[in-house]
Amino acid sequence: MKRHTSSYSIVLRLRYPDRPGMLGHLASAIGEANGLIGDIKDLGVRQGDITREIVVSACDAEHCERIVKRVQGVPDVTVLETADRTFLVHDGGKIEVRLKTPVKTQDDLSMVYTPGVARVCRAIHADPASSFALTIRRNTVAVVSDGSAVLGLGNIGPVAAMPVMEGKCMLFKGFAGVDAFPICLDTQNVDEIVRTCEYLAPTFGGINLEDISSPRCVDIEEQLIEKLEIPVFHDDQHGTAVVVLAALRNALKVAGKDLAAVRVAICGAGAAGAAIARLLLSVGCRQIVVCDRAGAISRDRSVGGNRVKRWIAENTNPENVTGALADAVRGADVFIGVSGPDLLKVEDVRRMAKDPVVFALANPDPEIDPDAVLPYVRVVATGRSDYPNQINNVLCFPGLFRGMLDVRARRVTESMKIAAAEAIAAAISEDQLRPDSIVPSVFDDRVAPAVAKAVAEAAVNAGVAVGAVGAVG
Repeated sequence: MKRHTSSYSIVLRLRYPDRPGMLGHLASAIGEANGLIGDIKDLGVRQGDITREIVVSACDAEHCERIVKRVQGVPDVTVLETADRTFLVHDGGKIEVRLKTPVKTQDDLSMVYTPGVARVCRAIHADPASSFALTIRRNTVAVVSDGSAVLGLGNIGPVAAMPVMEGKCMLFKGFAGVDAFPICLDTQNVDEIVRTCEYLAPTFGGINLEDISSPRCVDIEEQLIEKLEIPVFHDDQHGTAVVVLAALRNALKVAGKDLAAVRVAICGAGAAGAAIARLLLSVGCRQIVVCDRAGAISRDRSVGGNRVKRWIAENTNPENVTGALADAVRGADVFIGVSGPDLLKVEDVRRMAKDPVVFALANPDPEIDPDAVLPYVRVVATGRSDYPNQINNVLCFPGLFRGMLDVRARRVTESMKIAAAEAIAAAISEDQLRPDSIVPSVFDDRVAPAVAKAVAEAAVNAGVAVGAVGAVG
């Protein structure tokens, strides 16, 4: 299951005699340790010794250590330094603030700061809405987290969550030109998080909630939507749902099936599973069964005080299917996993309907090995970048917020999510659709502008757009 990945790659700085065959010996040693050589950079020759940097990809941290030890055992080779490339790119953080206008003269200073800035302050005081034209609000999003549900790491807290939030901000800027800033809060109290976001709202044009555990994330989002006049979007819920819908539309075309007629089994009854179910229901998919650790959620099963699971029980599973995940999957056309590793078995997939679609989206390890299930499915997708059909939220959220900021949308509607999904799906033309090509690449630069345009139009049609605030510089 483990593959070489750049997230576990090292830079080896080596010195050894500059004679024929030495690089070959090194390459053989790295290959014997199952390392994958990337770039090789010559740093110079001195007194008959050459210094080189060699980039090597591995499968995990332990594998990196084995590679280093194997290289250290090569005669006449000195390992001067080893560096983890992933830690290197995080050194000092991954984002920074830059000036849009220079401050080099007294005239510059008098306009950007006192006394000239006072005129702009008075204008905003007289018309608070002008802050969207005269400050960073028109292009700025807060990425807010409490660190309670970070990737596959769980509740690691706000400080440890910062690298993820910085990465999110990079994607906002890199894919849609949105200035985003990480806000990691040292509280996991719903009321305190809501109140803090209220305090922060005057600075931002939108709020992206991130990596907050369920069901608290639902409470926080709903309260903020009611309280604020800027859009609030929990990406782990709705971004996932949007990209799943986009991918499913195309996967069902490949499989020759209709969304309104298929049976869908969802593994994972947290916020993402519920959001996927809700969005699928809104576009006409009716046969949906959602499972948690205890199995299928039905009207007859107690879910305690969990409001997310209560909604699932009341709105899905019309045939009242009971039992384990294997029972819910039997005869289903579609499996969507947003849960954990190794929960779906090959024999379960073989009991699905003909030409099934399997989305095993748990990260970093999916619900089932994609390679093992490939012979038995029509389409398989994962959340990983090292397999085809990566279901990645970056296809959604940068363009979604770009569109909302451009028309100053007050909130996100279901029609805007559906429009985003349709724009993503449309990036793959009919003649490009294949079992291994149902979603565009995350680096397809057509996607974010298409999503932004579709979302902006949907916001205007839904009556939640205040109006364009001018071109963003």
